[in-house]
Amino acid sequence: MTTPQIAVATSEDRARVITSLVAAFGKDPVLRFLFPDDPTYPPYAGAFFGHLFDKRLPRGTIWTVGHGASVAIWEPPGADGDRSDDDLAARLPAEALRRVRVYDRAVHAALPAEPFWYLGVLGTHPDHAGRGWGHAVMRVGLERAAADGLPAVLETSNSYNVEMYRRAGWEVLHGFVEPVPTWVLRQVPRRP
Repeated sequence: MTTPQIAVATSEDRARVITSLVAAFGKDPVLRFLFPDDPTYPPYAGAFFGHLFDKRLPRGTIWTVGHGASVAIWEPPGADGDRSDDDLAARLPAEALRRVRVYDRAVHAALPAEPFWYLGVLGTHPDHAGRGWGHAVMRVGLERAAADGLPAVLETSNSYNVEMYRRAGWEVLHGFVEPVPTWVLRQVPRRP
């Protein structure tokens, strides 16, 4: 297997990143809780992922392979202070926005109090799955967290992902049931 070319996302990658994430999360329990109707899932999920992309792009913490075929959107410590969703409110109907806010509150209540790097989104377009690209873009953020001497944290609502993350060195901290069963995982920095 060849080593994938990893790059920091640019604005030119936005459309492909969104397309990849909408496709990658089409059956994800959280995304289907947020946007349960098949006809509206693509545009609403696209607005959601576009919102996340736009918030993190200026920080330089979105890594991609294939200009967005695989993507990891990381939040550095302290980035949680910018949680405005005004642009998302303009793109989603009130009921969908309410579900986004309910899930967001549940996640943030479950996250650790100490500083950490947060893997907010990790996804690969299904056409490119199985190549190890997701692990590659995840590793870049883990290396940044380790360089800062900080743990990395993520959450997932997909039980298959829990086992995949465990094999990659993550440990389950805890979980919550409402509004969607979700596990919070952590990886402590690895020393060279």
